[in-house]
Parts: sequence; structure tokens; C-alpha cells
Amino acid sequence: MKKHIAAVVVLAAAALLPAFPEELTLQAPKSGKVEIFKASELRPGMQGVAWTVFQGTQPEAIPVEIIGLWKNAWGPKQDTILAKLGGKAQRTNVAGGMSGSPVYIDGKLVGAIALRLSMFSPDAICGITPIELMLEINDLDQSRPMDARTPDKAAGRREVSVPSELLAQAVAAGASPNLRRQAPLMTPIETPLVFSGFHESVLQEFGPVFQQLGISAVQGGASGAIYTTKPAPDWKDSLKPGEAVAGVLVSGDMSITGLGTVTYNDGKRVLAFGHPFFNLGPVDMPMSKGEVLMVLASAFQPNKFANATEIVGALHQDRHSGIMGVLGAETEMIPVTVSVRSFGENNAVRSEKDFHFNVFEQQKWTPNLMMLTLFNSVSALNEFMEEATYRLSGEVDLDGGGSLSLNTMQASGEMPMPAPMLLAGWWGDKFNRLYLNAVKTPRLKRVSVTVDLLPERRVASIENAWIADSDVRPGNDAAVKVFLRPYRGDRMERNFKVHIPEGLSKGEHRILLSDAETLNHMQNMAGYLSRYMDLSETVSLINQERSNNKLYISLLESTPTAYYDDKTMPSLPASVLNVMQAGRTSNRPMVMTAESAFEQASVPFDCVISGSYSLKITVK
Repeated sequence: MKKHIAAVVVLAAAALLPAFPEELTLQAPKSGKVEIFKASELRPGMQGVAWTVFQGTQPEAIPVEIIGLWKNAWGPKQDTILAKLGGKAQRTNVAGGMSGSPVYIDGKLVGAIALRLSMFSPDAICGITPIELMLEINDLDQSRPMDARTPDKAAGRREVSVPSELLAQAVAAGASPNLRRQAPLMTPIETPLVFSGFHESVLQEFGPVFQQLGISAVQGGASGAIYTTKPAPDWKDSLKPGEAVAGVLVSGDMSITGLGTVTYNDGKRVLAFGHPFFNLGPVDMPMSKGEVLMVLASAFQPNKFANATEIVGALHQDRHSGIMGVLGAETEMIPVTVSVRSFGENNAVRSEKDFHFNVFEQQKWTPNLMMLTLFNSVSALNEFMEEATYRLSGEVDLDGGGSLSLNTMQASGEMPMPAPMLLAGWWGDKFNRLYLNAVKTPRLKRVSVTVDLLPERRVASIENAWIADSDVRPGNDAAVKVFLRPYRGDRMERNFKVHIPEGLSKGEHRILLSDAETLNHMQNMAGYLSRYMDLSETVSLINQERSNNKLYISLLESTPTAYYDDKTMPSLPASVLNVMQAGRTSNRPMVMTAESAFEQASVPFDCVISGSYSLKITVK
């Protein structure tokens, strides 16, 4: 009932169009302490002024008329001030990027423009977050909100089986368009997330995820690539109230920045937005100045188009009523180098492109940003083609020692998902596993990856195999031949010998010829089920994974194997197995198989290998 009454108040005030007297000259607000106009002292009809940038870097004044105070609209004991904007805002409406625009009455700071009246409203009606609520951010600690907006929270149907949990979220979000949400009357102004150096296909694939998080993905440019997080020399004079401010998620040859407006600057600390960015709580994100190119006027989705310019500090809080940054503070990002090479028919490199950028480090966002930037790196090339194979090799260095060595190949197959998306999902999933360990948050020092674009679909499946003599003796070698069927072309054949170890028990055994997934499955399952794997064990488990461009030859024995965290324990005696099962906990489960696989060798191929085949042998 309260919302309906507020709607009537809004419509009744819509006929009043605030404007400045022609003789009135206003000066843009400056940094420093300012008097506060308490929300409790506001009355309908009061006239004020808001400041925001429409073009360039200098804020302009907007007439504001107070409609009234909407009690408890933003939460318990969190009121919202309803107001009507005049001047240029009548044409543009309440646009994305205006979040945080400060509102003053008689030189006193009232609060920040943060909400707008649904969609298609012909009037520039906004909601103002009182400055009292925003000032509370300065006193908050390192506690983390439960309702943080991260990509894993994006709603959507998960109807497609895909190789990566991160990728499933992106596909699920895109697979459910026209999501109908029962939005409240006043909604937070969507934060424009500006993608510079990104191909339009990236926004098409990942845009639905950001949209469900209340973020507008906007394709844009950049005034210059930002490769350092060191604050610019003029940081002390930056980010005055009303100027554009941006949180930087990715910077360098490609960039992702979230744009808003500065509300308050006491000379050191800056408050902005008037609503959460992602509501992550304590963060360590670069904070930059912004340059507005234009404001797109629209009754549906007005937005500012802007560039992030120079880093001038770091965001330290992302809360319900706004964000807080510290001028001059420096933050660390993850330096990433991506080298993309295109190969010709003769297996020679035709061209090579190198990309250098930095990625914001946060346990939920980093894996998705890694996935998104890799997809962008390989999908926007002139050499891109449907019938292609991508070969990846990467290194991830961790602070404190340790590293990941990652290798895979992905090719377009029968699935509708393109190979670059499969590759990006596989890549992002490795970072997701790192950050999901429940013991220690990783700190990444450096990431480098090389992706080779090969000119045809290179896949082969294991068709059958043959052994010269199935009766073998310990200490001897058995001659084996395997046949593989490629996507196109003649059948491939490989010959090799399998050594029968001394001491192998008499009776029937098996030689297994398999792909990487067959051998990785049980070991990875043990890792996924354990809730208390630490960082070193997670790194060890990922490094033990076999590459999918090799054929693996294993000798199987009819003795049990136990998989525990990152450890594989084959041929366990029954007594040892009983002790381990009695001592384990439900939080650290042990996965068992009836056979033990002793890996004999691996045969490298320049294609993706799939399938398995086993040969029975009898040890005499």
C-alpha cells in the first residue's frame, strides 16, 4: 500500500518541471568536508541541485525538486528520497552511470541519485540514497555480505550438459531470455559495465549473466590502455563530487570498467554510486577517473558512454548503500599474457598476436574474468574458422611458490557450442577449482597462456586394438597395436610394447588403452567430494591431470585403488584399506575402484583423443 501511495505522489509531482533561474550561477562542488542536509528535515517542493557529467570530465548542474521521503523503501530504517530531475536530465532520463550524482540543498549534501522509476517512465523521477547511509560505509569492517552479486548467483535454467560449471552458468543465463522479474517500483540504476577491446560476440554470449546481476554490458572504447595500478601523479586532485569514477575489473589491451559518479570526497576517501556495485563487501579493486563521451537518451535504458582514464586509487568497500575508495592507494591485479598463434596447412606459424592485460582478483569474479578474456582473445581473430582446433598451454604462478602447468586441445564437434567457448570454459574452470579450496585463498603472481589455432578439426577416437599374443610372462614385453579413427581421413595405427612387470600375479589382467578423461575421472571425483582440500593439494591434483591429446597405456590389476584428496593409492592390502575406511570422515571421502591402473606409457598426438579399449592378457 505504501508503494502505491508513493506512486500517486510521484505522478502528482510530475507536472512540475524544476529549472534554474536564468540569473543563477552555480559552482561545481569541491573536495573536502561538507555540511549534511538530514533526510528527516526534507519537505516536498524543496529545490536543490545535482551534479553529473554529460560529456567530458566536468560535471554539470541539474535542477532537482524533492517529492517526498519514502520511508523504509531501501530496507529497515533505510529511507529513500523521491525527487524529480530537470534540465538535461528531462531529455536523457535517469541514465546508467548517474549513480552517485550528489544532490545539494542550500549547499548542504543530501545524498546520491541511485534509483529510478521502473522503465518507460516519461518523467525523470529518481530515488536518492541519503548521505547518512553512505557515510556508514566508512565504519564497516572486513565482514562480507551474504547477498554478494557474483556470476555463480545468476539465475537461469541449466538444461545443457557442458564441460564446465562456469560455462554452464553463462549458457543457462543465455538460454532463458525474457526473464520476468517482479521488480519493485523503484529500482537501482544499472551500472554500465564498459567493455573496451571486446568483440561483440563476447557481449552476446556473456551479456545475460551481467544483466541478471543488474549490470548493463556496454561495448565501448578506451582513451588509452591502462597497464599499471600505480596511481597517477594528480591523484590528490581527482574525483571531485559529480565527476565520473570507475571500478576496474580488467585493464590493458582489453578492459572492463564499471562506471558511476562520485558523491563525496573528503580529500582522501571517496564515496560513490549510492547503491552496491556487486555488494562484495571488502574489496581491493583499482579505482580510476572517467571521461564521458555522451549520454544516450532513452525511455527504456538510458546510459552513459564513457572511458576509464587514469588509476587514482583503490576501492576498499562495496556495500548496500554505495562504494568507498581511497585516493592514492595502490592495489594488485593479476598480470596476464595471452599469445595466439595461427598455423597454416604446412604446420608453420602464419601470424602471432600477443595480448597483455591485468585481471581483478576475487574468488568469484577472477575465474569468470579469465574465461571471458580468453574467449575474447581467440574469437575475434581474422583467422577464426568453424572447422578449427585450439591447442592451449598455460602456466599459472602462485604467490608463496607453486605453479600450475595446463595443457589441452579443444575442437568443434557435434555440440552446438563453438570450440573457443569450450576452451574458455575449460580454462576458467581451473581457476574456479583453485579459488574453491576451503582452506586458503590463492594469490596469483602471473598467468601466461599460448593458444595455437590449427586449421582443421583434429579429433580421433580409439576404435580397436590388437595384441600379438595374449599369453604373457612376467619380465617380457607384449607387442600391441592400436587403431584410431580420425574425424576425416585414413585410419591411424600405432605400434608399441607393454612391459609385463616382474612379480605380476598369475592369471587374467587387462591392458587399457584410453583417453585422459578415463584416467582422470576417479581421481577428480575424489577431489570434488573433499570439502577440506587445501591449496597445495588442489594444485597437485590439477597438475596430475592428463592431457587430452595423448593416448595412455595402462596395465590393470584386480586389486583395489583408493583415491583420497590428491593422492592415488593402488593395490592396497585389505588390512590397510579397513584402517583407512574406519578413520576417514564424511568431509574427506575416499573413492574406491576395484582395479589398479599402472600407467605404462603415453603416446602424443596432434589431435584430441577420446574413447577407450581393453585387451585381456593371461600371465603364465
